[in-house]
Amino acid sequence: MKFDALIEGMAGDIIKSTQDVLKYRSVQGEPLPGAPFGEGVKGSLDYVLSLSEKMGFETKNLDGYVGYAQYGDGDEMVGILVHLDVVPEGDGWTYPPYSGEIHDNRIYGRGAIDDKGPAIACLYALKAIKDSGVSLKRKVRIIFGTNEESGWKDIEYYKKHEIYPDLGFTPDANFPLIFAEKGILTFKIKMDFETKKEGHIFLKHLKGGNAANMVPDYCEACLSVNPDKKDYIKMLVLKMINEDNVNVKLLDRGDDILIKSYGISAHGSTPEKGVNAIMQLIMILYRLDFARDDVYQFISYFAEKVGMDYTGKNMSLNISDDISGGLTFNIGVINVDDKKGTVEINIRYPVTASRDTVESIIKRHLPEKFNYVYLNGFDPIHVSTNSVLAQTLLKVYRQSTGDDVSNPIAIGGGTYARAFKNFVAFGPVFPGGAELAHQKDEYIEIEHLIKLAKIYSMAIYELSNI
Repeated sequence: MKFDALIEGMAGDIIKSTQDVLKYRSVQGEPLPGAPFGEGVKGSLDYVLSLSEKMGFETKNLDGYVGYAQYGDGDEMVGILVHLDVVPEGDGWTYPPYSGEIHDNRIYGRGAIDDKGPAIACLYALKAIKDSGVSLKRKVRIIFGTNEESGWKDIEYYKKHEIYPDLGFTPDANFPLIFAEKGILTFKIKMDFETKKEGHIFLKHLKGGNAANMVPDYCEACLSVNPDKKDYIKMLVLKMINEDNVNVKLLDRGDDILIKSYGISAHGSTPEKGVNAIMQLIMILYRLDFARDDVYQFISYFAEKVGMDYTGKNMSLNISDDISGGLTFNIGVINVDDKKGTVEINIRYPVTASRDTVESIIKRHLPEKFNYVYLNGFDPIHVSTNSVLAQTLLKVYRQSTGDDVSNPIAIGGGTYARAFKNFVAFGPVFPGGAELAHQKDEYIEIEHLIKLAKIYSMAIYELSNI
């Protein structure tokens, strides 16, 4: 292809830059001056903007919310939307999640595939175009987002201060192309505990999960149990663990019993690929002899209305369509003590449904003392596969890979494609490839990384010359 030799010549730099940007723990943190999403996110943005400037691109930092690197001229603009923020790393990594270590030709780190590796691939793709000297009809702007995982305040800020791209893509999903993305709804269900009754068991705390859009891989409950009932409760819990065939451990802590639930992490848009540690533990607690008070009502509601199901069917949320499939329901975070309970939930609903419909069903099924709190949400998108944008990118993909079989797909994941008109998600995961986003031991293969740079160089070139 036109830019392949240039990309090959930069392979070492591409690898090194990917390792470097992975060393920033760019999880949303406490806001600071010039760092609205925390120091780690700021460091990651500063790094890529400095790298872009060294490459000779025009750069701009919009008060730490978002930045961009730009090349070329023209009245119209091709945009590439990437993000540098990441979800929390979680536990159980084989290699340190913020070291960028290479093992077996794979670069390991949180954000390697979602979305720092692809961001670096796009940056070097644009450098290859610049170094080649080819002419472009449109200017190209790589927009470096910093809040994609936690609310899109970066995009809100960008829209208030900058011109919009006319068309483009985000390298944050799958090849060959994403033509539809389900709607997203993230919310809390809260309950203040007013009635408390004495019983054999008292729940000190129940906590687990890192983010609403992650299937939680760990949850724990600390129980205070009457001494004369302790052995019986321990026996009962162990029996349930065996019957349920779940990865749950029981620890005797003197006056208390600690129950640790281990699941399998996955992206919140694909809960069927994980095992929800929170719900696994709730299904055990639900069957214990708690006093029938507010705490138990809170636990029992989720046991009965959700359980290990991820379709929302027990809440009448089993909505689907032929374009994007069925609704998914993920309980990602829980915090319960003796005063209140809070659960954070992430829903992906079909493109033909609406947020108003989904919310009305949820609220209709909530008991009186339960409070619904909206956190954030995004409308679904559906782009015609016959559009010039889609056809151009499909041509690039097919010519670059020789894959004439794979077709555009619909996903539950939410990408920056819905931020502007005439945008789609384009890569980085190839058909049949492992879905590693939001999982422990996230990595990108070096061969994959270099291939992305080659594909994205042609995609940028073609979109800039339509």
